[in-house]
Amino acid sequence: MWRKLPLVVLSFLCCVLADASESTDSIGLDEIVVTGRRPENEIIPAQRLDGKELQRLNSHNVADALRYFSGLQIKDYGGVGGIKTVNIRSMGTNHTGVVYDGVQLGNAQNGQIDLGQFSLDNIEAISLYNGQKSNILQPARDFGNAGSVYMRTRRPHFEPTKNYHLRGTVRFGSFDLINPSALVEMKLSDNVDASVSAEWVNSSGKYKFRYRRVNPAGEIAYDTTAVRQNGDINAIRLEANVFGHFTNGLWSAKVYNYNSERGVPGAIVNNVWRRGERIWDNNSFAQASFTKYIGRFTTLANIKYAFYRTHYVNNDDKQIKIDNLYKQREIYISTANMYAVLPVLNISASYDFMWNDLHADMYGFVKPVRFSHLASVAAALDIKRFKAQASCMGTFIHDKLEDRKSPKDKHVFTPAIFISGNPLRTTDLSLRAFFKQSFRMPTFNDLYYADMGNSKLDPERVTQYNIGVIYEHSANRLLSRMRFTADAYYNTVKDKIVAYPKGQQFRWTMLNLGKVQIKGLDISALLTFSPVEQLDITLRAQYTFQQAIDVTNPADNYYRDQIPYIPRNSGSAVVNATWRGWGLNYSYIYVGERYNQQENIKYNYTQPWYTSDISLSKDFRIRKVQLRGLIEVNNLLSQDYDVILNYPMPKRNYRFTITVEI
Repeated sequence: MWRKLPLVVLSFLCCVLADASESTDSIGLDEIVVTGRRPENEIIPAQRLDGKELQRLNSHNVADALRYFSGLQIKDYGGVGGIKTVNIRSMGTNHTGVVYDGVQLGNAQNGQIDLGQFSLDNIEAISLYNGQKSNILQPARDFGNAGSVYMRTRRPHFEPTKNYHLRGTVRFGSFDLINPSALVEMKLSDNVDASVSAEWVNSSGKYKFRYRRVNPAGEIAYDTTAVRQNGDINAIRLEANVFGHFTNGLWSAKVYNYNSERGVPGAIVNNVWRRGERIWDNNSFAQASFTKYIGRFTTLANIKYAFYRTHYVNNDDKQIKIDNLYKQREIYISTANMYAVLPVLNISASYDFMWNDLHADMYGFVKPVRFSHLASVAAALDIKRFKAQASCMGTFIHDKLEDRKSPKDKHVFTPAIFISGNPLRTTDLSLRAFFKQSFRMPTFNDLYYADMGNSKLDPERVTQYNIGVIYEHSANRLLSRMRFTADAYYNTVKDKIVAYPKGQQFRWTMLNLGKVQIKGLDISALLTFSPVEQLDITLRAQYTFQQAIDVTNPADNYYRDQIPYIPRNSGSAVVNATWRGWGLNYSYIYVGERYNQQENIKYNYTQPWYTSDISLSKDFRIRKVQLRGLIEVNNLLSQDYDVILNYPMPKRNYRFTITVEI
């Protein structure tokens, strides 16, 4: 019965919106613009999408929006409910930190965050950092990532005479999609604001796809059209936030729950079109953050508790029946402190403690518990046209197992240096460079999974080198903004954890065998101009070249071959035009040829894919109620493509959105 409660709330909010008599559609665009221009003050500027720019993209969740960043790969297993993970500069998903309102999301079981679980309806900005965030006042955990995605919740904005804001959105689309959501923002006092967000996603996940395979001799092995099965999803997201400020300080708190049931469509192989796998997720966490400024001293404290429950069932007639329940918990406490030694020099020290455990109803499961202690020190120097930042992080890990001898404790130290400067007197041009070492601790699955784990694994180690240039210029009304960035980088991954067969089919073990070298180039450009009055046009483009090769063993057949699913060439382009409340957006994404296995041979070749998406929106008022209508056509040319081999993506599909605000 309780699962129907969010639907009742959404229905009630829609009725309230329909009867509204006054609009509070003051989204605070000026503040959003300021946020968008912050990169000039950072040593390593981030790639960002925020405010109206997020609304214009044909994106439903965070993973969809990240496709427009350079140097980043999204693994998408297809459909509305398909798992979506992110990989920065080919270093692996587990080297990417995902930070939500200043606190990193965790998954000690497999180390991967499904970004499909996070909607854009309540997100104000998304940022991508290579290396680490430039601000040295951050948790120690953030210093340890090779790259990070930062998501920031929308902060309430009110007109001077208002103390509330309501927004309701309903989406309908292909694959029987029904997706209503609601946002309520309240001004509780002069110093405290709150917001409550709710969303329901329901879809059959059924879409037509073409399955065509060619054998090494060039003959067509399969060529048919079918309907994707077992890709349905029924998910509810509930989130509540409280934001407060006081004299020389601020605080925030968040409660989040994601509850879903979805099918696992599986790979299309051996003429198997339907799977019997299903997953029930119930992910919850509560977190709070506190910041206080005391003269030259600033302190930041975070606390979080998370509980993730995953129920996995496999009822396939041709496979062993599986019905497993996994439960993992996390307790996280962090303190970061910064002191301004001089007007141009800041130093900081941070300490994090994290406790994780994992239980499963599998026979012989060791029920691991992990104690993590992370400490960092950092310094930042800012002298006119020159900026520098240095940090060092120490990580100490202790695992405890049930009825088994605990593995040896692990400790790792990782330094980093970042510099940037303006070689010319103009501030339009700046150069940047960084060196960083980082690592990723083996997950519980890597170490302790039955018949597969290896408790003696060492952490994966990453070394990054980067040099780049940025040019940004604001000219006049006709050409309001021009921005160009280019970065060349060289990364190495040592002791890469790989699955290795140990003699019998379906029996594998985890070993430190891999070493990967990555050379790449990221280029991005942004141009905003107004050719005529009230017409604003924005052009955005990104291009990435990556050579990510396996250099583990010269005797291997795949030595110096491109690692699986990493294209050498990829990019995207976005064109947006707004005029008198109308908005037209076109986006194009290209991913070049790849290989789906370690050997770069014809049999493992995966062809390039590209998609074109287009949308048309209109903002208008009925009396004092602000409305927005949006029509989207995704995969406009109805291309057949797989992001992951044998996981076909949807052909042309549609989505219709109506938003009401008061």
